[in-house]
Amino acid sequence: FAWPFAAIASITHRVTGVLLFAALAYLLWLLGIALESPAGFERAAATLEAPFPKLVMLAVLAALAYHLFAGIKHLVMDFHLWDSLEAGRRSSIAVFVLAALATVLAGAWIW
Repeated sequence: FAWPFAAIASITHRVTGVLLFAALAYLLWLLGIALESPAGFERAAATLEAPFPKLVMLAVLAALAYHLFAGIKHLVMDFHLWDSLEAGRRSSIAVFVLAALATVLAGAWIW
């Protein structure tokens, strides 16, 4: 049994949605610190300078990029475009490629 590429893309879309929901708590906490005061902003900025929080932010941006592109793909398919098996496979590959490119650009921006 081999999973169809479109099925992997659909499952990944759901997983990134859950990851984004979970990451929302961290992002809101960081925003709360940054909005407290100028000292809080400096503390939040210093937090984001460490390597592990940078990796977390890169993971969040990667999940956001993938979820965005896959969501656009699903919206287009709702209009009965790209809904053949071959078009679904190709658009799924395009989603992965676009998300990878966006992640590389986000990584260059973060570091």
